[in-house]
Amino acid sequence: MASDKEFVDYILDQMASAGGVSCRKMFGEYAVYRNGKVVALVCDNQLFIKPTPGGKAFIGAVTQAPPYTGAKQFFLIEDKLDDREWLSELVRITTAEVPRPKLKTKRTKHPIRG
Repeated sequence: MASDKEFVDYILDQMASAGGVSCRKMFGEYAVYRNGKVVALVCDNQLFIKPTPGGKAFIGAVTQAPPYTGAKQFFLIEDKLDDREWLSELVRITTAEVPRPKLKTKRTKHPIRG
């Protein structure tokens, strides 16, 4: 089941005070970005935050689950979705610990040697 755009918009609004938050639709679900880094996924109208040591320390007793079949475990956020400041702080902490995405290099075509 794909996530509702209204739910995704609500999540982005809740994270807005973290600054630089956006999303991109991917395979019927959504990736949440902050400052160019993927920090969360919204799948089946649930929020999954990328796991980091700082995030785990901030959350405390954390529930982990895969956002989709075959995925690694993420932090499943259920009971704090309405707490804007808490959610924004978690996003800031996660952003600080998630590495920048690797730059894609262009492949050059080599002429076929005969």
